[in-house]
Amino acid sequence: MMEHLLIEDRGAVRILTMNRPEKHNALNTALTQALLDSLRAADSDPAINAVVLTGAGKSFCAGADTTEFSALTPEDPQAVTARADLTTALHLVFSQMNKPVISAVRGNALGGGAGLAIACDLSVMSETVRFGYPELKHGIVAAVVMANLVRQVGRKQAFELVALAEPLDGHAAKAMGLCNRVVPDAQVLDVALALASTIAGWSPIAMATTKRSFHRVADLALAPALEIGRDANVMMRGFRKAKGA
Repeated sequence: MMEHLLIEDRGAVRILTMNRPEKHNALNTALTQALLDSLRAADSDPAINAVVLTGAGKSFCAGADTTEFSALTPEDPQAVTARADLTTALHLVFSQMNKPVISAVRGNALGGGAGLAIACDLSVMSETVRFGYPELKHGIVAAVVMANLVRQVGRKQAFELVALAEPLDGHAAKAMGLCNRVVPDAQVLDVALALASTIAGWSPIAMATTKRSFHRVADLALAPALEIGRDANVMMRGFRKAKGA
C-alpha cells in the first residue's frame, strides 16, 4: 500500500517519506514492505544517486506497529516467520545498496524506528529527537535492531541503551556516534537533503565502490580489509584509464 510511503525525486536525490503520521509512522507490514521495495527500486534506478529517508508528521518512526502483533501467534508460525524475515530484510538492505541513504530524524525514533535511523549510512537528527530502544518497558526484546546498534557504538553503550530503555536527545545520540549532524527540528530535512545532494554529485561508480568497500572492511581484520582496499584501488585505476582512453 504505497499511500503509506511517499516518493519524491529532487534531481538525483530520492526522498522516501513514511506516511502514517497518525501512528507516528509505526511499521506495519504494508509500510515495511513498501520501504524495502522502494529502497531496492531506488538502488536500481540510474537517475538516482542518493536517498533521504524521513517521516511525515511529528515523528520519524515509533517502531513496530504493535496492533499487528495479536495476529502473529504460535498457531500461525508461517506468518510469524514471514514478518521476522521481512523486518530483517529491511534492516539489511541499507548495507546491500550501492547508493547511500541519509536519515532525517525528528520526533520519535524508537525501537525499529531507531534501528532504521542508524541503518542508514548517514543520519541527521533533531536536537529534540527521542531516540532509543524502549522494548523492555513493554516486555519485549530489541531483537533485529540490536545487530546494527552493537556495530555502531561500544558494547557498554549499546547494552545501556537496550537495558535501561531510556531515550536520548540529539546531542546525546551524537555523543555516542549514532548520528552525523544535530540541528534544530525545522532544519533536519534541509540538512539531510544538502548532504544527499553533495553525495549525489560524485561519480556513481566511485560512490558505489566506496560504499561496498566500506561495508566489507568494517568487520574484517586488518590484512583482509587491506586486500579489499587494494582490489578497489586497482579496479578504480583501471576504470579511470579506460574512461580516459
